[in-house]
Amino acid sequence: MDHRKKRVAIVGAGTSGLAACKHLLARGFRPVVFDAGDSIGGQWTRTLASTRLQSPRAGYRFSDFPWPESVVAAGGDDDDCYPRHDQVVAYLAAYARRFAVDECVILRSTVLSAEFVGGDGDADEWELWNGNGDAFGDGSGVWRLTVRHDDGETSTTQVYEFDFLVLCIGRFSGVPNIPAFADGGGPEVFRGRVIHSMEFPDMDDADAAALVKGKRVVVVGSGKSAFDIAAESARWLLHGTNVWGKVNLGYIFMNRFAELMVRKPGAGYASNLLATLLAPLGWLISKLTEAYYKKEIPMEKHNMSPEHGLASSFSSCRIGMLPDRFYDMVNDGSIVIKRSPTPFTFCADGLMLAGGERAVTPADLVILATGFRGDEKLRRMLATSRRVRDAVVVASRLYRECVHPRVAQMAVVGYTESLTNIHSCEMMAKWVARLVDGAFRVPPVRRMEESVAEWHGNASCIGGVNIWYNDELCRDMGCEPRRKKGMIAEWFQPYGAADYADIQ
Repeated sequence: MDHRKKRVAIVGAGTSGLAACKHLLARGFRPVVFDAGDSIGGQWTRTLASTRLQSPRAGYRFSDFPWPESVVAAGGDDDDCYPRHDQVVAYLAAYARRFAVDECVILRSTVLSAEFVGGDGDADEWELWNGNGDAFGDGSGVWRLTVRHDDGETSTTQVYEFDFLVLCIGRFSGVPNIPAFADGGGPEVFRGRVIHSMEFPDMDDADAAALVKGKRVVVVGSGKSAFDIAAESARWLLHGTNVWGKVNLGYIFMNRFAELMVRKPGAGYASNLLATLLAPLGWLISKLTEAYYKKEIPMEKHNMSPEHGLASSFSSCRIGMLPDRFYDMVNDGSIVIKRSPTPFTFCADGLMLAGGERAVTPADLVILATGFRGDEKLRRMLATSRRVRDAVVVASRLYRECVHPRVAQMAVVGYTESLTNIHSCEMMAKWVARLVDGAFRVPPVRRMEESVAEWHGNASCIGGVNIWYNDELCRDMGCEPRRKKGMIAEWFQPYGAADYADIQ
């Protein structure tokens, strides 16, 4: 079978979609990329003007495409180490041009549904993925995509068929996560306006400024979006990645030695025993680092100390960077922080927060920075394929966080979180491209499902075991997992995208 004559579709032209397309192109395929937006870049094209990267530019890059000199030259201080959102958009667009990815992208094209049709055999009876272990199965099944194309004035709907489907739609867009409220306690009783955080960046600067000007704005949430929006209107959120002056967090939490102190899925008894023995050292390192940040950031003064330790927050991807001057605005009263241990309710004049005293927090505008329903986005797209839908929406069921053992001819890239998402997305894209090209085959279905069960606890975030995860991908692809020169560098230097640049 000549794999490279097969038709491959990619849904999404954000970081994961661009990486998937680039590496499929490199292996001789000509994928088609559908994206609902007006330009390449995914969520980065729809974000607040003040948004910056959540990691230094060195940690957020494609392995074989460094940041342009204009951004590097500006990195003389801490602020400039975290490029602005417009610089990130320009970087992603330049990457797409450099590798001819932009020629494969069809913009303003929304995939309304994806249905798998044809294909012989019952997936429940498979011994090998797709029935025969090949990425394209026996060739009788196809993915049927219904796509709406918009040109600004009119729209048309067209149906396409592809031999393989790669979903790159991410977790943090599309369907807002709206809290449930008891009768009489929802937005309907509020006299002001309620929006979700996804609506705020979609406005132009003038409209967004007019929306909040002179108003009492309440932002609900404790993630990065909530803090960004609060800063516009007026977790462990850090002010920088260097502690004690010069020690980067990568040397503390993102090297092989750090991962010795973490239980790794599938690593075996000896590795888990060593992690248990080193647990006290890991706890001490975490507490010392926490003490530094609590001294430098007035989180305790404002009752904003996270409930979880710093090490566990790294493992669960609950780390972010504070917006510029955030606590300055808290100190001068522009921003007021309130914690509510239990759910809030609406009233006519604002919000009722739970706690020792149920007082009204007055508001004219409430912005719900309460996250997204990535699972619901997948359900809607796969609504016509019930079995596929029910299987795929649970990310913890994906082998290598990319393919479902019992879903034919489909891969997912970028749904699982990590501390440096662009790096993880690219590694997944390299793995998927080689799999589709037939460079290797996944193990029998039963072994895949056993591996999925072992990784279940790390399903939503691989932050604490990112190097180990990349090791697994490298072994599958037939590449050397140890990428550093010298034993000291291998164990104690942080790992990043550049270490995997030679894997194409």
